[in-house]
Amino acid sequence: MLSLADVDRLAADAHAGQLDKIGVPYVAHVRAVAEAVAPFGTGLQMAALLHDVLEDTALTADDLLRAGVPFSVVATVRRVSRTEGVAYHAMLRQIVTDHSATLLKIADNAHNSRADRSARLPEADRERLAERYRSARRILWPAAAPADIRAIVATVNPALLDELAEPAEPAEPAG
Repeated sequence: MLSLADVDRLAADAHAGQLDKIGVPYVAHVRAVAEAVAPFGTGLQMAALLHDVLEDTALTADDLLRAGVPFSVVATVRRVSRTEGVAYHAMLRQIVTDHSATLLKIADNAHNSRADRSARLPEADRERLAERYRSARRILWPAAAPADIRAIVATVNPALLDELAEPAEPAEPAG
């Protein structure tokens, strides 16, 4: 059985040389997301470390299973990974049918929404992504307990705590 440290090394190797949208080594993002979900167990931390490997690296779900990643972790990674032909909000509506995937995506969204990160993006990207992440939270947050959301955002993006305290806007209509 792989340890959390083993999965961290696997994620670091998979993302070696990759930079995120603001020029930071990509592995820093997945590690921040893993830290945010630490209260929910090692399995979810493993999924957080691997949450972008299927989209952004050559690794496949079968590769992860062959490496010894537990099936439940791979299932969560698959659930939060984009699928060709599936619109973003449709993907989010699929994610919220699974508790672990929902918590992971909340943590991913919270980290991606950090003001210190978005400030380093061009203005047009900053505004477009800020709206995308806000709209995603309207789908994700109603699917999780407020205490769970609070635990995640307090770790990875405390500025979102104010948003959590605001009355919820209606979720996007299905379709």
